[in-house]
Amino acid sequence: MTKGNDTEITDELYAYALAHNPPLDVVQRELVETTYAELPDQAGMQSAQEQGPLLAFLVRLTGARHIVEVGTFTGFSALSMAQALPADGVLIACDISEEWTAYGREAWQKAGVADRIDLRLAPALETLRAMPAEPHVDMAYLDADKGNYIAYWEELVPRMRPGGLVVTDNVLFHGRVTDPLATGDAAAIRGFNDHVAADDRMDSVLLTVADGLTLSRRK
Repeated sequence: MTKGNDTEITDELYAYALAHNPPLDVVQRELVETTYAELPDQAGMQSAQEQGPLLAFLVRLTGARHIVEVGTFTGFSALSMAQALPADGVLIACDISEEWTAYGREAWQKAGVADRIDLRLAPALETLRAMPAEPHVDMAYLDADKGNYIAYWEELVPRMRPGGLVVTDNVLFHGRVTDPLATGDAAAIRGFNDHVAADDRMDSVLLTVADGLTLSRRK
């Protein structure tokens, strides 16, 4: 199969792309640096730097007022989306780690958006299932444990309003999704990608952004 574009993303080109995107503000930059400094073994879980401005752009593009995030880690993606919400908007952030989300709480307070973020520390499936069942969510960001992606998807999709957007991270899973013998999280992502592609409730596109990003619009 012929690729439409074979541009190699070198370090120099990646830096160029970041330089031509909206820059991270002081609080965002500090949070990114703190995550890498204090949680070096887990820092790869943080959304890529270019995804912050992209998520904010999508919040504004969709006019989202009610966002659900599944998987918050140290709060960079939640911070980026909350900053793009209107003052009366709300982002429900689902995570299970008090330790990791404490970094986010501090950053959200510094950025003046803590009142827009409702952090719920509990298994995300429990949090999602406790939400109203009718369509009411404008945008969702899925970036959590890969084995539960399909289960999260099935809780989110019925709750998305028509035109609502689900953004799913890590859908290329470090390139391992191409392996038909993949196991563990890579196999889970392969199954999730097939599930999404076959879901006629949504229009979806899989993009080669960072570790793979799928955008799915509720019909």
